[in-house]
Amino acid sequence: MAMIYSDAFLDPKTGIARFNSLLGTLNREFQPRQAELQAMQTKIGTLTKEIEDTQNVADPNTIRQKRDQLTQLNTEFKRKGEDAEAAYTKRRQEIFLPLQQDIGKALEAFAKARGITVIVDGSQVPVVYAADSIDIPRAFITDFNSKNPATASVTQP
Repeated sequence: MAMIYSDAFLDPKTGIARFNSLLGTLNREFQPRQAELQAMQTKIGTLTKEIEDTQNVADPNTIRQKRDQLTQLNTEFKRKGEDAEAAYTKRRQEIFLPLQQDIGKALEAFAKARGITVIVDGSQVPVVYAADSIDIPRAFITDFNSKNPATASVTQP
């Protein structure tokens, strides 16, 4: 029997290198959308402040037009944000599924090679006590990284 803490796989310095490489790729793919949403959010903030600062002195028609514009911007921001989130989630699943499968196969091979019949993920199951001798994340991560370089390619959407 052995314990593993899969949360350790995600550590940027000591975790599974391919995970961090894939995460960087994913974030680069979505950086333009993130920048667009940030620009929209800035524009919404500027327009909101402009309306607040001029509502008592500006022409009521001008204020109404700005409020309509703000409503439209908020609606567009919400829709684009939801679309981006859905696309990000879908793409994350696409690029991380092969890694998850590789990790599963590697864990099985790692366990068989060491005569381990059960591996419990302490990140998923509450553990009251586990001896250090059955704690294997560091050994597994080192083994996995040596056999699966971070430079593995990612299929484009």
